[in-house]
Amino acid sequence: MSNTTNTVVITGASSGIGLGLAAAFLKAGYNVVGTGRSAERLNAAAELLNAGNRFLSVAGDVGKPESAREVFQQAIAKFGKIDVLVNNAGIFAAKPFVDFTPDEVEEQISTNLKGVLYPSQEAAKHMSERKRGKIINITASLALQPHGNVPALLAVALKGGINQATRALALELAPHGVTVNAVAPGVVDTPMHPAETHAALGSLHPLGRIAKIPEVVDAVLYLANADFVSGTVLPVDGGFSAGR
Repeated sequence: MSNTTNTVVITGASSGIGLGLAAAFLKAGYNVVGTGRSAERLNAAAELLNAGNRFLSVAGDVGKPESAREVFQQAIAKFGKIDVLVNNAGIFAAKPFVDFTPDEVEEQISTNLKGVLYPSQEAAKHMSERKRGKIINITASLALQPHGNVPALLAVALKGGINQATRALALELAPHGVTVNAVAPGVVDTPMHPAETHAALGSLHPLGRIAKIPEVVDAVLYLANADFVSGTVLPVDGGFSAGR
């Protein structure tokens, strides 16, 4: 495979936004490296995408440094370079803060924080050496504008921290030609949200509905092609973060 073709690494690529991103980047001509914890679900995604040699699935937990390292090693071995990293993997739970168990706290820290930091470390090293590249984090509009009817302190704390880390890393990597941005979606129409909840969830957004996956994907593709945008957190939330 020629290394003149751009390559993207997408975490959490087996379903939802991640699968939509994989399909869109393939359509845009990229090689795609998809990660996820379940090899079975990744294989099902690869079959659905039908991308042949242009899609590489690497199963593992990117909240662990050795797994993140393995993803990048395999990606570079197959495609020669990585141009874009999309830190998409994440989990969300809305419940009163006092009800979170220690196991739930550790799970969210592992996925929502470490699952961004370790892949970003690998990307930063590789991209800085090449003097080009883009890191894009998927965070949450709720971290920009908490809502009293959606108690989700862990998501707000961790995704809000990633929003600030996006800005800090953008400054750190700017001298190396690497941009760092984030997309902060509102509620998105994914398998996480049953159809019967859509009306109530949509009412949280000033535009009166939840987002469609392609609307989030379009924002990521914009940032993947934006050479003079860095340190930005772009809400895709129907006005949710504007206030109420």
